[in-house]
Amino acid sequence: MSREFTPKVVTANDLIEGDAIWLTEDDGWTRDMAQAELIEDEAHGQLRLLHALSQHSVAVGAYLADAQLGECGPQPVHFREIFRTRGPSNHAHGKQESA
Repeated sequence: MSREFTPKVVTANDLIEGDAIWLTEDDGWTRDMAQAELIEDEAHGQLRLLHALSQHSVAVGAYLADAQLGECGPQPVHFREIFRTRGPSNHAHGKQESA
């Protein structure tokens, strides 16, 4: 018996800066998961992942991550994705630097 598909987002790491990025509905990349495309269909998810994997000059390590719809857009479900939304683990770089 197959498992029910759960909503996902396509995520990867920026090739140059290394921080987490998410694929948007208009084929762009964002550093804000809330702006990512929430995928609710398995076949569409596979197509979006293939598109992300073809973006060698922008993103590396693309994969589908579980997500849920929050008040402002997609939100992470698992600890790994929560951690990735917060930026690099040292406070002198990325999203944490501007906070």
